[in-house]
Amino acid sequence: MKQLACLIFLLLPALTVAPLHAQTAKDDIVQNTRFGGYVIGQAKATTSDDVKAKSDMGLRLVRLYADSKIGDFAMKLQVQANGNTSGVNGPRIVDAWAEWQRWKELRVKAGQFKRPFTFENPMHPWLLGQGAYSQLTDRLAGFNDRTGEHASNGRDVGFQLQGDLFPLGPDGHRLFHYQGGVFNGQGINFADKNTRKDLIGGLWVAPVKELQIGLFGWTGNRVVNDSLTLERRRYSVGVNYNADWTARAEFAVDNAAGGADAFYAIVGTPSWHRSRLFLHYDLYREGKSSDGAHAIYGFSAQYMPHPNIMLQFNYGFNDDNTKADEHYHAADLQLYWRF
Repeated sequence: MKQLACLIFLLLPALTVAPLHAQTAKDDIVQNTRFGGYVIGQAKATTSDDVKAKSDMGLRLVRLYADSKIGDFAMKLQVQANGNTSGVNGPRIVDAWAEWQRWKELRVKAGQFKRPFTFENPMHPWLLGQGAYSQLTDRLAGFNDRTGEHASNGRDVGFQLQGDLFPLGPDGHRLFHYQGGVFNGQGINFADKNTRKDLIGGLWVAPVKELQIGLFGWTGNRVVNDSLTLERRRYSVGVNYNADWTARAEFAVDNAAGGADAFYAIVGTPSWHRSRLFLHYDLYREGKSSDGAHAIYGFSAQYMPHPNIMLQFNYGFNDDNTKADEHYHAADLQLYWRF
């Protein structure tokens, strides 16, 4: 009997720890999934003579998504449920990716997701500070690409490495960020048409937590048909500051297919009674010349009665040398809500 008691005493720690280890292992593989979405409704008007409708109302965006996490892996599936301003109608897959996130210093991502080009491209529409992405992002980051690629919302199918290095200061923010990937070059929901791939990447430093200074590059091509391939040779430099005041500015160049360059800058005030004001300047030049220049001088005002609801008014004075009616006004009112 004494021997049995001693044996039970010796095994007791193992018997109590084993269920805990089993529970820990079970917790590690539990899948946590979150569903959500957002809607952006828009009423807009313009004085331009080059559009058929001087005013219009509709849905700018309707997105539904599922975010999931299993152990060290994060996944996202996002679907756009409506057409957009580029004329793409009906539901379509926007994001479909998985990322291994074991370490902050090295993360591995594969699937369909945002191209790592410019600060603005990965930003959520809610956080832009204005009613739309800049012309730089629209034309040079793959939204309505200047090569004629179908509307891809800045995304493509590819494989990417990224990470944050060198903790700095009392807040422990990372000084250096890198990201780089290999992409098809044909945009979302399309298979590649040749053996060449797009190489896209960026580097930035953050001397303080609120400030990033970055450089981005993109070399690749888009296959139009068997006899026509359009090259992309692009780079971008920019700064991004995000505190009570916010500011962002970027300059980009494409040295292929006749050339183009673009620049934008935006400044936002601190929140005051749930309201903010933004001033922005936006320039795109096809052919890098004044004949192909389109400049927008604008401001935006937003009000958030609830963290998940935002009302935003946007105005822009357009100086567009590509149209017969060079000078015109454009304004819109947008209602954002998310769940």
